[in-house]
Order: sequence, then C-alpha cells, then structure tokens
Amino acid sequence: MIKNFIITAWRNLKGNKVFSFINIFGLSVGLTCCMLIGAYLYQELTYDTYPAQARQLYRVALHSNGDNAAADFPSVDIAVGQGIKSAFPEVLASTRLTNLGNVFVKYGNNQFKENKVVLIDSNFFKLFSIPLAEGDIKTALNEPKTIVITKAFEKKYFGGLPALGKALKVGNDLVKVTGVIDKIPDNSHFHADAFMSMVTFVTPRAKQTWSNVGYFTYLLLNKNADPKKLEARFPQLVAKFVVPEIQHDMGVSVAEAQKSVNSFLFFLQPITDIHLHSASKYEFESNGDIHYVYIFGALAAFILLLACINFTNLSTASAAKRAKEIGIRKVLGSAKNKLVSQFLIESVMLTLLATLFAMGLVYLLLPYFNDLSGKQITIGFFLTYRVVLFEIALTLFVGLIAGIYPAFFLSSFQIISILKGNTGTEPANRGGLRSSLIVFQFGISTALIIATFIVYQQLYFMQNKKLGYDKNQVLVINDTNTLGNNIDAFKQQLLNDNRVVNATISDNVPGYNNMGGTEIYASYIANKGTRTQLQTGIYWIQNSYIPTLGMQLAKGRNFYPSAPADSASAIINETAVRDLGFGNTDPLGKTIIRSGQRHYTIVGVVKDFHYTSAKQKIAPLMMLASNNSKGSIIVRIKTADVHHLISDIKTQWNTYHVGAPFSYSFLDEQFATLYNSEQRTGQIFTTFSVIAVIIACLGLFGLAAYMIRQRVKEIGIRKVLGASAGSITVMLSKEFLKLIIIASLVAFPVTWYAMNKWLQDFAYRITIEWWVFLAAGCIALLVAALTISFQSIKAALANPVKSLRSE
Repeated sequence: MIKNFIITAWRNLKGNKVFSFINIFGLSVGLTCCMLIGAYLYQELTYDTYPAQARQLYRVALHSNGDNAAADFPSVDIAVGQGIKSAFPEVLASTRLTNLGNVFVKYGNNQFKENKVVLIDSNFFKLFSIPLAEGDIKTALNEPKTIVITKAFEKKYFGGLPALGKALKVGNDLVKVTGVIDKIPDNSHFHADAFMSMVTFVTPRAKQTWSNVGYFTYLLLNKNADPKKLEARFPQLVAKFVVPEIQHDMGVSVAEAQKSVNSFLFFLQPITDIHLHSASKYEFESNGDIHYVYIFGALAAFILLLACINFTNLSTASAAKRAKEIGIRKVLGSAKNKLVSQFLIESVMLTLLATLFAMGLVYLLLPYFNDLSGKQITIGFFLTYRVVLFEIALTLFVGLIAGIYPAFFLSSFQIISILKGNTGTEPANRGGLRSSLIVFQFGISTALIIATFIVYQQLYFMQNKKLGYDKNQVLVINDTNTLGNNIDAFKQQLLNDNRVVNATISDNVPGYNNMGGTEIYASYIANKGTRTQLQTGIYWIQNSYIPTLGMQLAKGRNFYPSAPADSASAIINETAVRDLGFGNTDPLGKTIIRSGQRHYTIVGVVKDFHYTSAKQKIAPLMMLASNNSKGSIIVRIKTADVHHLISDIKTQWNTYHVGAPFSYSFLDEQFATLYNSEQRTGQIFTTFSVIAVIIACLGLFGLAAYMIRQRVKEIGIRKVLGASAGSITVMLSKEFLKLIIIASLVAFPVTWYAMNKWLQDFAYRITIEWWVFLAAGCIALLVAALTISFQSIKAALANPVKSLRSE
C-alpha cells in the first residue's frame, strides 16, 4: 500500500512540474533559513557550556550605584575573589583574568603587537576545563614569568619548532613558555592567545584592594550552594574591606564611607548567562544579546511558516487537476483516510526533496551567512548525529504541517460534485481561511520591510550624529610608545609638514575603547559642604588634544603647554558637571578628590562628546594633563593626496629603527566599526525581508491561480458580454490588493510596538515616522500587484470559447 502511495505521489510530482518546482523552491528556501538560523541560535545558546562544572561557575560583578549615576562592572578588584573564598566555605575555588592590553611580543626576528595577552591565576585552565596539549596543567603557571600559549601563537613565533621551554619577550619581561593549548573554544565569552602567570605582576605582597575594578573574577561553588543567599552576605565584606578603603582614599568620614554598603554591590553571574545577558561596556570582549536570539528565532519560525502556508495555497490551487482522480478513487471504494494518507505522503516526499535542495543551499550560502552573522559555522556541523536527527524530524514535521490541510481538503471532495464537473467550488469558510493566510504572509513581509527601514534609519542617525569633535581627516598613528624618547621629535617632524594642521600624543582616542581608567571620584562643593561620588572615565592628554580633535570648551581654559604646571588640574565634561551635582554653582576652581586623596582643581569644562558608541549615553569624563602618554599620535591633516602623505610619514617612522611596523588608522573608519553589530542587523533584516516577500508572492501566485480557476466561466461570460481585458484585470486584482492593504494595516501597529522596544536599547535614537509605514505598504502593494498581474492578465486575455464550450 505504502509503495503504491509513493509511486502515485512521484507520478503526480512529475506530472505537475511547475507547481512542484515552486513548492520545492519555497520550502527549500524556508528550510535553508531555518537550518542556518538554527545553527546560529545553537552556538549562541551554548556559550560557556564547555567547562565540566559550568553550572557551578559564577563571575563576580559589581553594581556601583553612585549619587547621580549607576554602572555595572563585569570585573572587580584584585582581592575580591580570594576574599570571598576565604569568608564563605561554599566557595570551593576562585580564579582571575585580566588583560595586559597592547603589548609587543618578540622571539628572534619575529616581533608583533598583541592585544590578546592576559594574566591568569594558575588554576584558571583547570576550572574552565581547558586541557594543555603540552606542559603540566597543575604547575604550568605556578611561577612568575611563565606563559602558556595557543598553537596558533606558537606557529606565529616559532614556526614549526616546539615552543615549550623557550623564552619570549613580552613587553620588557623575558618569560618562559611552560605550556601550549589548542585554543580557547569558540563559544567562550573570552578569547586570548597567550596566558601569563598572574604572579608575574601581582605578587603576594601586592596591596590587596577591594574598591576598584579590572580583574575578571570567577568562583566555583559547591553543588548545593545557593548563589542568591551567598550574594545576600556580600555586604558584610563591603563593610569590612571597602568602607575603610573609601574612608582612607577619599578622605571622608566614617558615616560617609558607610554609604558604600548600599552603593557598592557585588553580585554573581552564571558564566552560561554572560554572553547573552551581560551588556556592560567594560566586558572583556563584545557579547551577544538575548533580544537578537529572540528576533532571529522568530524570523526562522516565520520564514518556515510562510513557506508552509505557501505550500498549502499552491496545493489547493491545483486541486481542480486532481478532482477526477479523487472521484475515481472514491467510486472504486477508496476510504477518506487512505486519501489523506496518500496526500500526506506526497507532502512529506516533496518536503524531503526540499530538504535535499536546502542542504545544497546551506553549503552554498554558509560563507555568506558566516560573514553576515560573525560566526564560524562549518558544513560539518549540519552532518553531526544530533543535527541530522533534527533535520529528519524537521522534514517530517514540515511535511505534515504543510500537507495536513490540503490532504483533508482534497479528500473531502464529493463524488457527485466531481462527476458534474464542479471541481472549482468549496465552502466560503475555506476561501476565508486561505485569504487569512495571505494576510498573514504579507503582514509578516510588510513588518520586515518596516523593520529594515527603521534599522537603517537608526544606523544612519548614529553614524551622522554630531559627536562633539571632528572625526574627518584625522590620522591615528599607533604604537608610538616604541619610539621611546624620540616620540616628541617625531611629533615635531609631523608638525613641520604643511599638510599637517595639528598633532597630539595620547593613549586615549575617542571610539577606540582605550579609556585611561575608571575610578570613583568625589567632588566637594564648598558652599554646601557635601560630597558626591560617581564613576568617571579618565583621559590623559596634552594641551594640543582638544584643538586637534576640534573639541570645544564650554567654560574655563585648556591645560598649559607644560603638563607639570597643571599636574593638579582637571578638565571635566558637561555630564560630569551635572552628575557631580554642581547645579547652578560654577565648577571652576572647585576640587575633585580622586581615590588615594589626590586633589584636582577644575580649570575647564569641555562640551560633551561621544568617546564611545553613540548607542551609549555620554558618561562622566575627567581629563588630566600628561606628557607621559605615548600610545598614539593623533594627527589632523589637510590634503587631497592622503596616500602620499602616509608614505612620507612611514619613511620618517622608519628612520628611527624602532623595530615595530608603521601602523595607522583613520578616526572616521574606526568610528564606523563601532556599529558593525547594527550594520549586521540591517543586512539580516534586508535579507530576510526579501526572502519573506518572495515566499509570500509565491503564495499569492497560488491563490491567484486558484481563485481565477474558480471564476473562469464568469470571466468568459463577462468577455462575451463586452467586458474589456483591462476591466477584468482590475476586477481580479482588486480583491487581492484588499488583502494586502489589510495585511499592512495589521502589521503597522505591531511593528511600531516591536521596533519602538528595540530602539529603547539606544541612548540616542530616532523617532519612528509615518512615512516609513506608508513606504512599506506601497512596496508590498506594488510587489503584490506585479505578482497578481501575471495570472489576471492571462485570464483576461483567454478565449472565452474554451471556458464556455461545455455549457
């Protein structure tokens, strides 16, 4: 019986080549989207699950709730981890990680700048279940000046030779390679190429402080520990360790320092939640976003659902061709359940063919998808045991879901109606259901078009927002610390070039995420006798910094050319003035007390500028005078021949024989990279909008074919009575276009709500305008009209004799 069903199904697929092709194409596109997005979601949802005790590992984070501002920090101070372990027996172990930043590494003639060299405690690899390919995991990092490297790092510096036991120069330190790992797993919230022993820089005699940040600290809890109950006991450690530090460093009273118990809040994050649920700007590296997991998951489901609806419409549209077959089967005694089984097998077979095509599309589109999503998914992932089982289950599920309505619809044809030739009629409620499916399809398509518009509007807004400085024609020369004492001479050479407008030396460049530190400050307002604490970023700058970048002072003065003359002076931004609570009081001449009781007099207020992404609210910033910063030289240029200028600067650089390659970037290009995530989101919405519209159009094509077949005799009569082809085309198209208008009207409020929620993640955002909805609706109408026109014009031009000859 099943064999007969399969043979019959195959014969019907071959006999309806056009409809079979459209069905297979639509389903294969839907399945391809589902597979690719499913792989993306799997990788996102399995981050940090690789440690053997992942469910027991937590990161210690800090919520600092100052007087006028609050911030979350994913790192804590040097002593926090061990302090918590010593205080609470349910904590089995603690370990730390901190980034060294940009550092030069050298072995023989190979020297490169590295930004993924970190310090870790000796038990770090054990807690994270990262095995050593070479070396002893128990002792590799016990001693100072030891390092474990990845195989890629080993090949980069040592070629094909073994690195174990050899010495590398990291910065100014000579360190011994004591271990080699394969690599950090891709689904990890941190990645690095080299891991130095923490005791290299943090000796047991180092000051064990609690009130700052910078060390990513992890705790291993026992299986029965309750992290919430443990968190509730952290304030006692704040009272014991943080309060005395605040009192000493800030020079405040005991009562004032006691406020830290309520404003300095340590909390625990499960490591499996970090990637999708932690969005601090101070993360070790950029994380994902659970909202995008929901969005892309919904996209996959909707695209697949659109494909199933498309299949349903096309199957019912071709019902008239199967009517006589069904009638004969029923006359010969075939039961309804047998007919249902026959049609479901056809549906599953067609879905199976679509799955095979989908696998081919996955193979072809995977490189593009990886580039779009920022992932490194391989084709091997889709051939693993579990994924293959999922693909089989998905094929069966889609085949049954897509085919169940057509199966019952086709098997319900009445024999008498079929033998009379009434194959084009059906109850009105079924026509209503099919129209509802078209409304749903185009509602989703219109919503995606609107979302695409809004995403790109927001991206354009951020990229073109006034930043508070001029990012154009600004060249940033990197690694200038390698020039040593020659850095000022090199800068002067640049200034002597008439193509250079200005130049300044600093470690801190807007948009480069290289803050000079983040600390707690207190301002003392004399006429009120109060203190205000908050977190503020630090920029170490020369007096040429503000004019070079085109920033503006709101009040006060710039630093003097000689930094020592302003060693106790500070320039703060307008946000810092507001958050420190000056109100109508002039901040000039007031004192800021930095931790360690270092006092700074405010000499100027710089107008707010975006030193991070415009996605984030401008935070308080403090600028301090320094001639010791050597990380970068920021150069404002004025020339049309930029290539020739860079070539000349490179020649000057090479005369100093610093051993480091000439490296540069442009400030505007770096600024654009801050929005890579939003750029990717826009591309994803664009891609899936196009796919949704194509699938919806196929569904509309099917419904148009079905409806026109129903009315073929009516069209013939109208033509005989003198109706023109144009009027018939308008009549047929009008009903479908009504459905598209309804779909748009349904999509408008839903999309407005969803995109308004999405925009809330941006501190500076657009207002959604009415024309976006009108434009999306017009696009949907135009595409639908073009789709319908093929069928309606064909019907309008048909010879009425053919449709009426049986009457």
